[in-house]
Amino acid sequence: MREIIKVSNLTKDYGNNKGIFDVSFSINEGEVVGFLGPNGAGKTTTIRHLLGLIQKYHGSAFIKEYNCFTEQVLVQKYIGYLPGEIKFIEDFDGDSFIRFMAKMKDIKDLSYAYELVKYFELDISKKINKMSKGMKQKLGLIVAFMNKPEILILDEPSSGLDPLMQHKLVDLIIQHKQMKATIFLSSHMFDEVEKTCDRIIMIKEGRIVADSSIKDIKAKMQDIYIIRFSTEEMASRFVNNTGGSIINKATVEYRLSESLNKLIKQLVEFDILEITKKKQTLEELFMQYYGDAYD
Repeated sequence: MREIIKVSNLTKDYGNNKGIFDVSFSINEGEVVGFLGPNGAGKTTTIRHLLGLIQKYHGSAFIKEYNCFTEQVLVQKYIGYLPGEIKFIEDFDGDSFIRFMAKMKDIKDLSYAYELVKYFELDISKKINKMSKGMKQKLGLIVAFMNKPEILILDEPSSGLDPLMQHKLVDLIIQHKQMKATIFLSSHMFDEVEKTCDRIIMIKEGRIVADSSIKDIKAKMQDIYIIRFSTEEMASRFVNNTGGSIINKATVEYRLSESLNKLIKQLVEFDILEITKKKQTLEELFMQYYGDAYD
């Protein structure tokens, strides 16, 4: 598949171990990639390089065949961008801002922009300086998506959104994924990432520490059984002999790594009050493998 985003040995050293160091990755056409990491890890710095907003760095960043710094104007034609901290012209109302940004992007047809206004239930007659954080986030999303760009770069897109709007955002990302858009999104929301992304890249202290497909991560997911014994003594004996961890007095969490039949045989000698099963979440699995890097 064709590479749409290519970052090679990107380094921007701000001193005191702040910045990004030897960052390299590529994203193929139509791929949706989640960019994860703790606060201050270098996510926004990396994204700002892709927008050509940072000077005096080492390495390179390309979008399509264009250099993100020297050909920034050409790059901007293909990108819908949502910054992590959105700066608005506060005296505009929402509609005026949409029209202003459409003119900047040379967008003639605003029909999709107004579809998104209805989709996000945003009152665009209100002055931006009177809007809540969530309303401003919706406005930023509308501007990023309104020309159905080939490439979307989204820095914490669900920030400030209520759960209903977060769900709508996930659906919107999936719609654009189906349109073959290439999407690079920074997020703290594992549920958002799991539902939309093909791959996860993780950064810590300015360095890439993991790059895995969602498919490979999910293949490692385990079934988890919550077992409630009749006594605390039984729960302790089971954990000592078989494994698992006590989560509440006589209740044990057990991650199934072998056959279910073997677990059933081990439970025969105990008095069991209740067994429930749950699937390991992406966040639980990711923290299991990469928790030390994420902290």
